[in-house]
Amino acid sequence: MTSALNLFIGLAMGLNLLALASSRLPSVIRAAALQGMILGILPLLIEPDFHWLVWLVVVGTIAIKGFVIPHLLRRALRAANIDREVRPLIGFVPSLLLGAAATIGAVALGGAMPLRPEHAGSLLVSGSFATVVAGFLMLMGRTKAISQVCGYLILENGIYLFALLLIHSTPLLVEAGILLDLTVAVFVIGIIMDRIQKEFDTLDTGKLTSLRE
Repeated sequence: MTSALNLFIGLAMGLNLLALASSRLPSVIRAAALQGMILGILPLLIEPDFHWLVWLVVVGTIAIKGFVIPHLLRRALRAANIDREVRPLIGFVPSLLLGAAATIGAVALGGAMPLRPEHAGSLLVSGSFATVVAGFLMLMGRTKAISQVCGYLILENGIYLFALLLIHSTPLLVEAGILLDLTVAVFVIGIIMDRIQKEFDTLDTGKLTSLRE
């Protein structure tokens, strides 16, 4: 079971690097959506015994992160008529190198931490740290609002991954609540993006510096 779990976490970490290296916004959205779906399956690998609450969180996570939120982002992409991140604050190659370094460091750190026996051989901690760093890099290094929303989603995926360490002791209703907060936050961000698009005819958040009282 641990090998399958590590395989899925490894795929999720690979999608971090794909999102950091890509200038095409549709590819970034697909990477964030696929990562959300992969992480949505993990509770079934950690908690193989059937429990309706686990299945509810799994189905909700896959539906919201894999389909609902990406659909909303694609609609915003079509409305804004943009396809690429042209002038990122942190270039794509430096972002990829920083993400790769963070992944290597996270794996080394996760292997050195004193974990509980059931988590000793898993990449849950390493994948969580690497994913959080990748999300921060996208939030800080991109100028398009849609890229920043994807960074926020990837960052939340890292928090979700870390929360799976406590799946046996923390009620899954907490994770369901986090998922609901994420959905509400993305809806609010979507409204903000719509306002930015209407006022500035662009989703480049750098244009906000032109605001004056």
